[in-house]
Amino acid sequence: MTTDVWFTWPSREALSHEGLSRARLGIMWGVRGLLLGGMLWTAISEKGRDGWAWAVGVAMVLVMVVLTRAFWRQTLAHRLWPSLGLLALLMASALTAQRTDWDVFAIVVWCGCALSALERLPLGAAVPCTLVALGAYAVVNTDNWLTTALTTGGLGLAGYVLRLDAEARGSAQRLLAQERAARAAEAESAALAERARIAREIHDVLAHSLSAQLVHLEAARLMIEREPAGEFRDRILERVVAARSMARDGLAETRQALSALRGEITPVEEFLHTLVDGGGPGGPAGVEVAGERRPLPAEASQAVRRVAQEALTNVRKHAPGAAVAVRLEYLPDEVALEVRDSGGGRIADELAVSGSGYGLLGMRERAELLGGTLEAGPEEEGFVVRLRVPA
Repeated sequence: MTTDVWFTWPSREALSHEGLSRARLGIMWGVRGLLLGGMLWTAISEKGRDGWAWAVGVAMVLVMVVLTRAFWRQTLAHRLWPSLGLLALLMASALTAQRTDWDVFAIVVWCGCALSALERLPLGAAVPCTLVALGAYAVVNTDNWLTTALTTGGLGLAGYVLRLDAEARGSAQRLLAQERAARAAEAESAALAERARIAREIHDVLAHSLSAQLVHLEAARLMIEREPAGEFRDRILERVVAARSMARDGLAETRQALSALRGEITPVEEFLHTLVDGGGPGGPAGVEVAGERRPLPAEASQAVRRVAQEALTNVRKHAPGAAVAVRLEYLPDEVALEVRDSGGGRIADELAVSGSGYGLLGMRERAELLGGTLEAGPEEEGFVVRLRVPA
């Protein structure tokens, strides 16, 4: 046995109840309850079952329970001197009980100290404490030296077996945690590889296609502008310019999606400012950010971006010139987005008449897939979209 073994604490997994089944926990607490009840009943029986004996017995049991729980908490935190101090108080309380003729109470406490020390302390401190506790028990219980010797040896062996069992359980918990972490890392690595593959496919197909469209549309615009002015020429030029603008916006959004897939996404606040300033709905617009800013998970970040884009697109389409207020709030366990415009009921009316609203439906489905909510509808001063997603 090396020197390190004598001064090494049992792991925190071994000292906690982590990994214990409900059945085993129930049995453990049931045994403890029976032990406390039996100890109290036996101790009081020694003194006569009057009110004074009950009061003193209950008080002694409560003191022992409080000190024992404090000892367990200190050993769980790997604090040696507070743990030894509490163990000394328990032994002192047992000695006081023995001096006042509460022999059964004293014996149970000493035996419990021996078991707990072996199970929860470094061996270098556990062995001396166990020897002191079992020695005190042997001094008090002198009726039959053979029974006392066998009990003392059995308690020492039981304490060491409990320690080995706890260490085995702790090792199993650590291995399980490492396996889960390895699986999570493997899944994340696979997800990143798949996202990178999708990003390459999108870049090779969609981004190149949109870039080529932009080149051809720009060439078409230049050719049309050289033609003589006229109503037909102006209409064609207007359509080509609009198509070029949509292709440019589509290319920008494709690049943003590619950046998100590769994990190179810009902060949400910066994206919202760019969205409002660069492609605003035509009226006054502003962005407000509340709460402590923090990086968002990719799914939550994408949900906020897409909902903001869809909401502002609806404002541009159905309430042109309306003032827009965008508010992003970081909450303890989620992020909230609110897009409010001053367009009255026109958005709702237009959506209902035009048969649109699939954008709102898609936003709601995106939020619900993440465990969040989305509310959209007219209010007194305009149309409001509210999104909440875990983050």
